Amino acid sequence: MPINRAAPDYELAEDVQVSSPAGLRAMAHPTRSVILDLLLERAATVSELAAAMDRPKSTVAHHVNVLVDAGMLKVVRTRRVRAIDERYYGRTARIFHVGAVAHPADNPMTLQPSCLAEAATEAAAAHEADELSGFLRHARITAERAQEFWRRVVPLLHEFNQLPRSGDTVYGFAVGLYPTEQPTLPEPE
Repeated sequence: MPINRAAPDYELAEDVQVSSPAGLRAMAHPTRSVILDLLLERAATVSELAAAMDRPKSTVAHHVNVLVDAGMLKVVRTRRVRAIDERYYGRTARIFHVGAVAHPADNPMTLQPSCLAEAATEAAAAHEADELSGFLRHARITAERAQEFWRRVVPLLHEFNQLPRSGDTVYGFAVGLYPTEQPTLPEPE
């Protein structure tokens, strides 16, 4: 399966750490999350984003400005249209890591705020239509083993994130690793 490292159609960093309150607030809003996802495909104007999201341009412009102020979006090119400069926005990184750790592989609990709750909400319609593929498993392992497993998952997430954009359907890919209060069997006697 080819990895599309050239997409989107502008230069951006591979990953950026987001730990400031402004950056975390910017990422947490669902509209801004959609904008960030759309801009992984290519740079876009506020008008194009508004049309794709079926939202008013003023609303989308507000959210774009919040992301620009948080350092997550930037103007990647402009185009002159009838005496007006049209700005094309792009992401500053392919992946935004949340938290204060150097890399998510260093901490298996580093997740986008409420990403699994958002995935569950998005997946409800696919579940109803019997189009949902998913697993939930539990394993009693050490913290070191959990971190090692997470390091192996992160490249798969990167691969999914860099797939060439095509087709008519947007698919979600949710992954998480977290401690639970699941019961465990006692050690055998």
